Amino acid sequence: MRTLLLAAIAPLALNFVSAPAFAEDTKAAEAKTLAEAITKGKAKVTFRYRAENVDQDGFANDAFASTLRTRLKYTTATFNGFSGVLEFDNVSNIGGGNFNSTVNGKTAYPVIADPQITEVNQAYVAFTGIDKTTLLAGRVAMNMNNQRFVGTVGWRQNDQTWDMTGIVNKSIDGLTLTGAYVWNVNRIFGNDHPLGDLDTNTFILDAKYTGLPFGTVTAYGLIIDLNDAPVVGLSSKTFGIRFDGNNKIGDSDVSFLYEAEFANQTDNADNPTNFSANYWNLVAGFSANGLTAKVGFERLGSDGGLVSFQTPLATLHKFNGWADKFLGTPAGGLDDFYGSISYKVQGDSPMRGLKFDAIYHDFSAAVGGSYGRELDLQISKKISKNYYAGLKFADYNARGFSVDTQKIWFTLGANF
Repeated sequence: MRTLLLAAIAPLALNFVSAPAFAEDTKAAEAKTLAEAITKGKAKVTFRYRAENVDQDGFANDAFASTLRTRLKYTTATFNGFSGVLEFDNVSNIGGGNFNSTVNGKTAYPVIADPQITEVNQAYVAFTGIDKTTLLAGRVAMNMNNQRFVGTVGWRQNDQTWDMTGIVNKSIDGLTLTGAYVWNVNRIFGNDHPLGDLDTNTFILDAKYTGLPFGTVTAYGLIIDLNDAPVVGLSSKTFGIRFDGNNKIGDSDVSFLYEAEFANQTDNADNPTNFSANYWNLVAGFSANGLTAKVGFERLGSDGGLVSFQTPLATLHKFNGWADKFLGTPAGGLDDFYGSISYKVQGDSPMRGLKFDAIYHDFSAAVGGSYGRELDLQISKKISKNYYAGLKFADYNARGFSVDTQKIWFTLGANF
C-alpha cells in the first residue's frame, strides 16, 4: 500500500503542513440591529482531503486512511460590542482504507487518529465593548504562543477545542494579558472515545510583552486539574518564561534567530504522585533570502526517572518528531537534539512559494540512555488564493524506545 501511495502522489511533488486553528477576531462592521448583525455576517467553507499511510513494526499490515474534513464557519457582525462564531466540522472516510481511528475497533492496524465525526467545532460569543479588551465564552479553538502547552492539534482532521471563558487585555502598549478558565477539553478523538472529552478545572495565564527591541518575553502559567480517573495523574501546575526574537546582522539580508525557555512543573489537585520536573528549550539559527536553518535542544525533564514533565493539552504533533512517538513523555524524560533547514523559493518563477523542509532529531532520555532518531521531510505550496497541497514524510528509527515507524501524508485543501 505504501508503494502504491507513493506512486500516486510523487508526481505532485508537493507537501503541506496545515495551519493550526485559531480563535479568530470577529472584526466585522458594526451592525445597527441584531438582525443586521446576523445578515451581515461572514460565511466560510473549507475542505481538507488527506491520505495517510503508516508502516509500523509490530503490525502485519500498514494502516491507510483516506479522509475529508469539511468545515462550515459563520461569524456575525458586531452589535453593541457583541459578536459570535459558529463552526461545524464533518470528517468522513473517502474511498475506503483500513486503520485504527481509536474508536472503530480496527486494532490490527496502526493508529491514524482521524475518526469519522460530525460536531460543533466552535460556538462562542465575544464582547469587545470595553476598550482594548475582549471577553469570550463558549467553545473555542485557541492556541497559546507556540502551542507547546496549549494547542488545537490543527494537523489532525478534528481540532482539540476548549469549553471556556476568557479575557484578553491590551491596555498597556506592547503587553497582552490573557486569562482563561476551561471546564471541558474536546479532544481530537471525538465523543465516541471514552476520553474524547476531559472534565477539568484548568486555568491558563499568559503575559506577552513585545516592547523590547531585541525580542518578545512571555510569562505563563497552566494549572490543570483533570477529573477523569485515567488521566488524573496528569493534573499539574506549570509556570514558565519564554524569550524569542531575531536581529538583522548589519546591513546584510541575514537575520539571527534565537529562543530560550524554562518552565517548572509540579503535581496538582488529586494527582497521586508528588514530583517536580523542569523544561528547557534553546534554539539558535539564521534566515536569509528564503533559507532558514536552526539547531535546537529541548528537554522535558524527569524527577528521578519516575515521573516526567508532561504537556497533555499541547499540539504535540508539532514537537519531537512527526512520527508522534513522544505524545506522552517517557518516565525518564526526553532530550531532543535537532537541526532543521527550510527553503522557500523566491523570485517571479512559477515555483515561487514552493517550500522545502527537513528536520533531524536525536532523542534520548533525560535520565537514562538513547531512545531513537528521526528524519522528517516536507514540501508545501499554496497553489493559489484558495488552494494548497502537500507531501510529508516521517521516519523514526528506534534505538531503545518504541518501534521503527514510517508515515506518509498527502494533503489537498481548499478555502472559500
